[in-house]
Amino acid sequence: MRYLTAGESHGPQQTTIIEGVPAHLELLQEDINKELLRRQGGYGRGRRMQIEKDQVEILSGVRHGKTTGAPITLVVKNDDYKHWTKIMGTEPLSEEEEKEVKRKITRPRPGHADLNGAIKYNHRDMRNVLERSSARETTARVCAGAVAKKLLKSLGIEVAGQVLEIGGVKAENTEYNGIKDLQERTESSPVRCLDEEAGKKMMDAIDQAKKEGDSIGGVVQAVVEGLPVGLGSYVHYDRKLDGKISGAVMSINAFKGVEIGIGFEAARKPGSKVHDEITWDEKEGYKRKTNNLGGFEGGMTNGMPVLVQGVMKPIPTLYKPLNSIDIDSKESFQASIERSDSCAVPAASVVMENVVAFEVAKAIVEAFGADRMDALKRNLEEQRQWEREF
Repeated sequence: MRYLTAGESHGPQQTTIIEGVPAHLELLQEDINKELLRRQGGYGRGRRMQIEKDQVEILSGVRHGKTTGAPITLVVKNDDYKHWTKIMGTEPLSEEEEKEVKRKITRPRPGHADLNGAIKYNHRDMRNVLERSSARETTARVCAGAVAKKLLKSLGIEVAGQVLEIGGVKAENTEYNGIKDLQERTESSPVRCLDEEAGKKMMDAIDQAKKEGDSIGGVVQAVVEGLPVGLGSYVHYDRKLDGKISGAVMSINAFKGVEIGIGFEAARKPGSKVHDEITWDEKEGYKRKTNNLGGFEGGMTNGMPVLVQGVMKPIPTLYKPLNSIDIDSKESFQASIERSDSCAVPAASVVMENVVAFEVAKAIVEAFGADRMDALKRNLEEQRQWEREF
């Protein structure tokens, strides 16, 4: 499985093309719209979420509610495009139209792709950079993840997530009773946090940042339960699943760090407090007493829940902008202001869930390769039976 995304922040649409989804997976537009709605929610979002009501259109690869095995094309229209048709249009502009269009952007925002992208592609108008580098692209990635989630769910594999920290406020109570409990409780929280008291403080921190024209980041966690043992490989470095997941998480806009299990905390503990002791019983087979390694050993799943944490930096677009340099005049100016959020960490939690889900689904299809869902289910069940009997 693989996917490709296309589209600009203020362009007509976001497009996702997914290849390799087995035939006969039940898939409806509402399966994807549910994830798109979750992405748009969360405390701290700006006016863009009031303008865009993301709804997907399935244009290929699905017939009568089931995948056909052909590439799946998913499109989400940008409702705001009607205000940007001249600025973002594909056709050349007349001299008169040029005068109507906003001036080009020559002032790069610190922390964004603006300047690096302009130098790389020789763009004197940095709108060519910021439109594609915008986090609006995560809409298309959530579409891909929603399809992956549906595939995983049909195989008895569930994905969820939670916010662990926002603006220095850490959740202390992060325990949950199974992944269903995690899903239900985070959906009822404006910041997707299990700790209600910490959640209130997180919202206060977001309000304060907005008041000051600033932005704040945080830490989010994705959880995957129901995976077989041995997904991934120790044989080659580029086949290690924890490495693939880490790379995918780091590719999300504004993410600057990733951990598996206790992550960097392992550097501060002795081995006896890090490695997970192995147990066995006739009913459940092999288990671990703890899950410090986040469901991975040797680049492979070990049957425990997969735990992945991602660090999101504060959004670089500020209403109290930092100083920058105009690339034309080389004079110092305050950076350009584009519409933005004061905090998108709760939404980032949803994005990371879907990005992790796609990498896991991709690994499942590769390991138990099949062109049809019935064959994929049969192959996976044989693996699970093998685990029980080993």
